[in-house]
Amino acid sequence: MDDKKVAFLPFHAINQFMIDEYRSNVIRTIFQRFNDLSADRRSAINRMIKIYMQVPGFRNSALAPLPLKVRGAANAFEKYPSFTAQILQAWSELHTDLRQRVYDVLKHRNWELLPPEVDRTKLPGFLPKWIKGENYDILDKAFFEDNPDYQVSTDDIRLMVVWLSGRLPFDMDEADETTDKAEEHI
Repeated sequence: MDDKKVAFLPFHAINQFMIDEYRSNVIRTIFQRFNDLSADRRSAINRMIKIYMQVPGFRNSALAPLPLKVRGAANAFEKYPSFTAQILQAWSELHTDLRQRVYDVLKHRNWELLPPEVDRTKLPGFLPKWIKGENYDILDKAFFEDNPDYQVSTDDIRLMVVWLSGRLPFDMDEADETTDKAEEHI
């Protein structure tokens, strides 16, 4: 019997790899397109808002104006893994075309993945081990080779890679590392 244990990083560990402005943009997108989410996802996020967010002057933080809500959600996103997971799952559900395209690129590169529509909030977190020989620049290039006319930011591609793969580039094999870890951000 194999006694190997798999260690996971909590979902909010992604904050080490996200630029503040991009994190705010992701959260803003969720609140701007909140009604486009499924009823279950809206309900889950609203539960998280009640538990983890406090916007001064509002008993119900979900009713705060967008800029205040984004600021409060950014704080919760940095601290609470379950909140982070719900926001990222919602973001992936709002970007189904990108999700499928990134999934196809990763499958073509032989990454082991759950189907794209799987609710990843049920997972315990991110695997800290990145795929050997891969980095964001290589994956960006592969994406645009397969999707030459598709307009998307590399930040969006990278976030979708992280979310679909359930991996953060935290533990990269030094021999294969082609970029500084500090540059591996989304």
